Amino acid sequence: MTNGITTAVSAPPSDITKRSRPASVVIHALMMLASLLMLYPLLWMVSASVRPENEIFSSTSLIPSSIDFSSYVRGWVGLDITFGRFFWNSLVISVLTVIGNVVACSLAAYSFARLRFAGRNFWFAIMLGTLMIPYHVTLIPQYVLFLNLGWVNTILPLVVPKFLASDAFFIFLMVQFFRGIPRELDEAAMMDGCSAWRIYWKIMLPLSLPVLATAAIFSFIWTWDDFFGPLIYLNDMNTYTIQLGLRTFVDSTSASDWGGLFAMSTLTLVPVFLFFLFFQRLLIDGIATTGMKR
Repeated sequence: MTNGITTAVSAPPSDITKRSRPASVVIHALMMLASLLMLYPLLWMVSASVRPENEIFSSTSLIPSSIDFSSYVRGWVGLDITFGRFFWNSLVISVLTVIGNVVACSLAAYSFARLRFAGRNFWFAIMLGTLMIPYHVTLIPQYVLFLNLGWVNTILPLVVPKFLASDAFFIFLMVQFFRGIPRELDEAAMMDGCSAWRIYWKIMLPLSLPVLATAAIFSFIWTWDDFFGPLIYLNDMNTYTIQLGLRTFVDSTSASDWGGLFAMSTLTLVPVFLFFLFFQRLLIDGIATTGMKR
């Protein structure tokens, strides 16, 4: 007690650290165990890709008795068309999808976030409402439309809609980010004689790199892993993506090449992993800052 004021005595930092250390060790151990459980199927697939064919399903161990890379050679050139063709088709579709989503969705988001036009709130609500519509509801009308246009068995049904801002999720994501950019920048640019297009190109896009990278990463991953869309619209094996190519290794009427399937499945993960690795920082920044006022 000093001058009628009670001073609180806190525990030394070293004591707090000692008390929290056992709990931290337990938490980290549980997190590592959960991570191993989630990674086990992936690690087993990689291990199975280098096992001899007769040992793939005989053991759950992650360590193969012998290493055999013949599954990679067989999977790459074992089909009528090399697997590289499927890689190229998927890469073309994925890159075009990324470009379409980033360009079209950013333009639509800029319009909703910055421009004033009649019915803006109404059309924005309609756009958000499309997020609740299952893809299978619009599948048949879209297929009939693309069939009448002669686009079936081409990549156009998979790419062209992306250039028309068809992914409402990315528009909403970018709108929230654009609203966090101070409007004073727009006003200053207008006073200097900038048009709406120049403000979008010179100010909004450079400041929105994190959210654009987020949209690009998700677009690439979702398109690269898409199976249903290519299955509906692609019939010629020359136009198959990697997901349809992987399906050809499994045959319900004859023997399936499981070694080739696991080997090519392992290779298909490499582009996604590298794409995420290079843009991880921008992805985290885009998700962390979306919707925050600055």
